[in-house]
Amino acid sequence: MAGAYDDRDGWIWMDGQMVEWRNAKVHILTHALHYASSVFEGERCYNGKIFKSVAHSERLHRSANLLDMEIPYTVEEIEKAKYDMLAANGWKDAYVRAVAWRGAGDDMGVSAKRNPVRLAVAGWEWGNYYGDAKMKGAKLDISKWRRPDPKTIPSEAKAAGLYMICTMSKHAAEAKGCSDALMMDYRGYVAEATGANVFFVKNGEVHTPKPDCFLNGITRQTVIQMLKDKGITVHERHIEPVELAGFEQCWLTGTAAEVTPVGQIGDFHFEVGALTRDISESYERLVRA
Repeated sequence: MAGAYDDRDGWIWMDGQMVEWRNAKVHILTHALHYASSVFEGERCYNGKIFKSVAHSERLHRSANLLDMEIPYTVEEIEKAKYDMLAANGWKDAYVRAVAWRGAGDDMGVSAKRNPVRLAVAGWEWGNYYGDAKMKGAKLDISKWRRPDPKTIPSEAKAAGLYMICTMSKHAAEAKGCSDALMMDYRGYVAEATGANVFFVKNGEVHTPKPDCFLNGITRQTVIQMLKDKGITVHERHIEPVELAGFEQCWLTGTAAEVTPVGQIGDFHFEVGALTRDISESYERLVRA
């Protein structure tokens, strides 16, 4: 599948029915378009099975609740919708995007209690999120934007509005020839990349930022458990930017990113070492098991 995302052949599940791809549309006065009242999930299907599918559907509900939205479909109904969409398109390996949003309705302002919450499930065939960086290591810029204080917005929600500074950061990084950008949090600690969590290695132990103001990714949690099962010490803690000079290896985790090695962040360089390669290969085996 190729071409613009609004002009493809295929099917998208919307509000309980399968809709032809080009007809999957919303009105210009959809609340989410004006006020970012939207939550979503990114998932990958491997060999016909969506990895951690139920966990993603449950998080979609939690994200919606945190934004004062109630999705009118159960986790079980969302699960069926995802697999129905995959079957309609004939896909066994694909990226799956479930999105819930406040639609157009009786309200058009900040308040939107009378507007319906809608749900769609789309998908597409997608390779490595960072291209050949999966093998040789991604190059990251350091963003000027910071992850916000969780008192300003519920950071544990996978909410559309939280990604605007990520888009701006990634655009700035790409303009410099980088794949992505590393973001600090509102206190100045290392946080995450624009759409992936980050891990570092030093003296055989792993260090990863404490997710107290950014999303604790499902892939992040999976990788931490994998490392512990291998007997590797994992430190979840606040990491100062000056510490980047002392780390030997680095990788990113996320549903789209999977496990992607990092070769450079700003002026700091990292090797694509044995532990990075091992956890990447172990993750590949796990999701395809």
